[in-house]
Amino acid sequence: MQPEVPVTAGLPECPSDVRELRDRVADFVGRRVMPQEPVLDGGGPDAAAVLRGLRQEAKKQGLWALPLPAELGGQGLPLRSYAHIAEAEGASDHGPAALGSASLLDVRMLRRHGSARVREDYPRRLVAGELRSSYAMTEPEVPGTDPFLTETRAESAPDGGWRVTGRKWFASGAGEADLVTVLARTGGAPPDRDGLSLLLVPTDAPGFRVVRELPVLGAGGQWEIALDEVPVPADHLLGEPGKALAVAGERLQLGRTLRCLRWLGQARRAFDLMRERALTRTRSRGPLGDLQLVQHHLFDALLALRTTRPLVYEAVAHLDAGRDAHVEVGLAKVAAARMLQQVADAAIQIHGAAGLGPDTALPGLFRMGRMARILDGPDELHVVSVARRVLRSP
Repeated sequence: MQPEVPVTAGLPECPSDVRELRDRVADFVGRRVMPQEPVLDGGGPDAAAVLRGLRQEAKKQGLWALPLPAELGGQGLPLRSYAHIAEAEGASDHGPAALGSASLLDVRMLRRHGSARVREDYPRRLVAGELRSSYAMTEPEVPGTDPFLTETRAESAPDGGWRVTGRKWFASGAGEADLVTVLARTGGAPPDRDGLSLLLVPTDAPGFRVVRELPVLGAGGQWEIALDEVPVPADHLLGEPGKALAVAGERLQLGRTLRCLRWLGQARRAFDLMRERALTRTRSRGPLGDLQLVQHHLFDALLALRTTRPLVYEAVAHLDAGRDAHVEVGLAKVAAARMLQQVADAAIQIHGAAGLGPDTALPGLFRMGRMARILDGPDELHVVSVARRVLRSP
């Protein structure tokens, strides 16, 4: 029996009161979620049925909605504790949905910036898994890194509400969502820096249409939607009119950090597969792991994991303390995205042709690694943003 390599070694250690819960989540994801990934990846009715079963099981085991507010039916774990859970559940891309934490960003946003009616109608049902939500910011033909060019418009309606017209794409989960938060212009014209607002749009409203699914390197889950004078109640405006970017920035910092934590979990999964392959794959001259080039891949992957994890947890610490975390989140996001792609690529190389086929999780992990360098802002955006802040600082 080979000793386990402590990939997660180094600060911060998982607190003792969280360790047992983290291990239970890791076991659930490994035994229950990962075997169902081929079905879940395929989408459709079969995937929906499997996901419902996983959610019911997670609730029975007391693992449901761990970071969601306790008063809404969650378990109220603070970010500093949930961070360790996020690594474990994020080892599968379907882990957050199966365990009820995928709605965290939307629930926080609606509770902080929603009207009394919005806070009453939606957050509790999102926590319970009764509603599904999506976030639609980017548009075709408009650079995703420049929201000031947003063309989707929300016009005042005679009934006091809004009429939203435009098109959005690469909106995660929008095809099955009950609610979509839409970035729209309520004043001015592109590229005005003012006048952008966020509106919570029910997808059963007239004029809302799913245009198509947008497979990303062959995987589904992203969608293009169209809005044709979709009626939205006046009290479904989130925050103050024209102040959308402040709300979005708050959401993005936490969202990027959660992604980094989940990418750590996925990279650890790829590393474990790589290490097992090096130990068990034999050649005429001995185990694959005896080759120095294979050992070099393992070393570089372990180094990438060990050096990235502290950056991610530094971002967690800043957010948990309520401090500005633009630099810390930017560093973590770029480092974690590059690290996941590097580790998954090395694992595929050691597996050879087997790493390209359907018998391991490596194709999906590599796909996520490549997507990670664009999701929530491309590497270049974060590099420039962090560098400018550093240059401006005293």
